[in-house]
Amino acid sequence: MPRMNLLCAIALAAMAAPLAAEVHEVASGDGAQERLQEALILAQPGDEIVLGKGRFAMTDGLSLDVDGVTVRGAGMDETVLDFTGQQGAGEGLLVTSDNVTLRDFAVENPKGDGIKSKGADNIVYSRIRVTWTNGPSPNNGAYGIYPVESTGVLVTGSKVSGASDAGIYVGQSRDITVRNSIVEANVAGIEIENSRDALVENNIATRNTGGLLVFDLPNLPVMGGGNVILRRNLVIDNDTPNFAPPGNIVASVRRGTGILVMANDGVLIEDNILDNNPTAHVMVIAYTQPFDDERYNPYARNVMVGDNVFGRGGDDPQIDGKEMLLAAFGGALPPVMWDGVVEDGNGLMLAHGVQGWTLNLSRPGQSLVEAQPGPIDLVETEGWAFPEVGAPDDLESRIQ
Repeated sequence: MPRMNLLCAIALAAMAAPLAAEVHEVASGDGAQERLQEALILAQPGDEIVLGKGRFAMTDGLSLDVDGVTVRGAGMDETVLDFTGQQGAGEGLLVTSDNVTLRDFAVENPKGDGIKSKGADNIVYSRIRVTWTNGPSPNNGAYGIYPVESTGVLVTGSKVSGASDAGIYVGQSRDITVRNSIVEANVAGIEIENSRDALVENNIATRNTGGLLVFDLPNLPVMGGGNVILRRNLVIDNDTPNFAPPGNIVASVRRGTGILVMANDGVLIEDNILDNNPTAHVMVIAYTQPFDDERYNPYARNVMVGDNVFGRGGDDPQIDGKEMLLAAFGGALPPVMWDGVVEDGNGLMLAHGVQGWTLNLSRPGQSLVEAQPGPIDLVETEGWAFPEVGAPDDLESRIQ
């Protein structure tokens, strides 16, 4: 090939090939806020932003809107983004791009949410810690780890404490896995809201007001949550008084709730260990507030409680009519409690050997004074199939 043609070919090949991914190292110390935000702005798809050991003093929130970026630290106890001096009430980090991986660092004391990702598909949170160091307080941010409006969410090996709403919250999303994480001393430990095809497994939920919550709420852009599996979780000692700000939906969660399912369609609860949840281990209820959203179904439907290990619980329920109910049940509520409110089809199904009672209420919001407690009729569950749920498999490759 003539020399000129060879040079042209090399130049054209270089122009066609993607630029090599770069590693941007950001150390703690003076100017860390500006250097980190600059790296987040200048990053290109495929780049890594590597945070060094130490505490990064943050005075403002951070943002990332570039696809395919990895932000990683030296470990959740080694690399700390400290927002104690944050001005304003925004989140610590806001991600609005796809295929982002966040791993091995901590966020402390953000004025708003810890890390929020909005409309960020195929996002991974791995070994992330979010902590409000002053303990439970209504002045803490609402959510620790907060993906919303996403397809493809993996949260693994993470830890959140002190959130005034939910430690790990996934909302209006689908294809979700939350696993191997610890949520402690939040109002809600893990909450799956208006979302579909979610797997919540191998987590520890302890010292929250409520451990695991599966909700559907009206008047949100994405409706129709369901197909949620809660499996092999340790849900114990959820006894923290509710510290959510007034008016928040989780302000109504009763201290001592293990698992709460409200107005959702298709929830499987199996192989969990539940102990010392003073209100109830498992509660299944309809939504009781007025609403004007024609798309909304307030009833819990097709909830299946399989084999679980139930320890002590239900001996100090924080609900109206407590004395009447304790007297009726001999000092402690059964492991599974259902309000009995049902529309068409199945409301709640129990595996053989699971003890559950219904209050036999006929409409959402009906007074407990009108309850007529009775055992839940068993429904034949052999052959009951549940669809495939969870995050896409290819997200796993990013957490090594």
